Amino acid sequence: MLVSLLLRARRLALLTSVLVAWLATPACALQGALGIHDPSTIVKSGATYWVFSTGDGIACKYSTDLINWTDAKSVYTKTAYPGWINGKVPGFAGTFWAPECRFMNGKYYLYYSCSTFGSQVSTIGLATNPTLDPTDPAFKWTDQGEVISSTALGNSAPNAIDPALFTDASNNLWLSYGSYFGGIRITQLDPATGKPLSVNTQYAVANGGVEASYVAYSSGYYYLFVNRGTCCNGVSSTYYIQVGRSASPTGPYLDQAGQDLNASGGTTLLSGQGRFIGPGHAGLLTENGVTYFSHHYYDGYDSGAPKLGLARLTWGTTGWPSVTRDWLAAGRYTIKNQNSGLVWDAWGCTGVSGQMVAQGTPSGLTCQQWDMTPLGAGAYKITNALGGLAVDVINCLPDAGTKLQLFASNGLVCQQYVIERASNGDYIFTSATGNNVVEVPNCSTTPGQQLGLWYYNGFGCQRWVPALVNAPLATAAARSLAGVTIYPVPALAGNFTVELSSATASGTTTVEVLTLLGQTVYRQEFGPQQTRLAVAAGLSAGSYLVQVRREGGIFTQKVSVF
Repeated sequence: MLVSLLLRARRLALLTSVLVAWLATPACALQGALGIHDPSTIVKSGATYWVFSTGDGIACKYSTDLINWTDAKSVYTKTAYPGWINGKVPGFAGTFWAPECRFMNGKYYLYYSCSTFGSQVSTIGLATNPTLDPTDPAFKWTDQGEVISSTALGNSAPNAIDPALFTDASNNLWLSYGSYFGGIRITQLDPATGKPLSVNTQYAVANGGVEASYVAYSSGYYYLFVNRGTCCNGVSSTYYIQVGRSASPTGPYLDQAGQDLNASGGTTLLSGQGRFIGPGHAGLLTENGVTYFSHHYYDGYDSGAPKLGLARLTWGTTGWPSVTRDWLAAGRYTIKNQNSGLVWDAWGCTGVSGQMVAQGTPSGLTCQQWDMTPLGAGAYKITNALGGLAVDVINCLPDAGTKLQLFASNGLVCQQYVIERASNGDYIFTSATGNNVVEVPNCSTTPGQQLGLWYYNGFGCQRWVPALVNAPLATAAARSLAGVTIYPVPALAGNFTVELSSATASGTTTVEVLTLLGQTVYRQEFGPQQTRLAVAAGLSAGSYLVQVRREGGIFTQKVSVF
């Protein structure tokens, strides 16, 4: 128990060191100021989303799209906060823990917790504000004093930290709180004041090394989310989130095996995966038909820095929730740009290596269809339905301005994209090479504009609308065109001849020459009766891909020019 309490008391030191480290390291998919610990439930004020968290004076940040986050002024400061707190928690140093925010009675109720190093003496307080918009003349935090303290119930009291609110099916208001010390308790609140109806009426709902409780109601059940394991230890954190449910807000809460959370039960909902170490402090926000599962995690790719995570929660047929970081199911999609209305297109429609990935006019062609393969933890491999080659960041460069092409699958990060869902339902594709996102450069609306990477700016040219295609998921290569010979190789003076084994009664033959970066430098069509095609391309010295297309078949050969 003492070890757990000491680890929680290390929050400030952890935040200070890892947030400094985070500033120099790319984040994953979400953008901006992501450093956070113990995030509150995300709450919306007007068109802006707010989240509060552990920190000096109660840290907070905001977003207009659930993608890019910006730090805001803290509610209090490390040295200027309500004086009653020091009377309840002697030695309190201005670092507030695990706040929670809820809109009711026409204003925002912000619950916060205060504690001291190595002690169970803690208190939960309350501040209110008619708005979260600091530019609104009505903006003002008014402290409402104590809600509940660890000493209020005597020696058996739970630790008065980690407050969370919920309403039951009859619209009664409840508070869950507690930690390793004393477990999780639930008490009913007066909806007029936001404070307990009776501090002597408490319901023990979870024990055995639990904290960070959160309760949500769905389809006749109350679902209690809790954390177990060790927090606040960077990459060595073992935090994981469990869930149990009850037909009553006061419990008992049982896991899927019927084990009571009061007896160390719990069905594991989310644990560490890849870079996402020690997820903790659940919250739910339902927006535009989906439920966002907010939490913090320790970034294994960034020295264990705590960051904000948003995953997707769904309710299964039996009612139990599941959480995934994969926002799109495996399948075949078209991908439309919000700004231009054009779709991803393997430009040239040959599906061969080096072909650029551009935007094109929607036409239903196979080369405008893309197979999404989840790789876990929100990352995807994207391959073209014509030929099965992967969408590749040229030369694996993370830099803004780098373009996209098709290339043979190699498993490298330059062929992986983390996909996140914005608040309006659009999707953001972030290259796993860094923190830049896929966009239409210069917000062009011209077909043929090659896609590339750029810093996130929230413009429509960086937002995508995937739509499932009614076609089987497959990556069969395009039919190979037989009977093609190219000579001389190496090509002399930049010219060469394409010889076909036979003529056709109809249709044309297209010869296209591309650089190894996917840029088309020559293209010509020949009549159906022609079998010897003189290609006067006048190519400069270098290496090229020559593609010959005829009646749906494709022949590709690499050609050097001296």
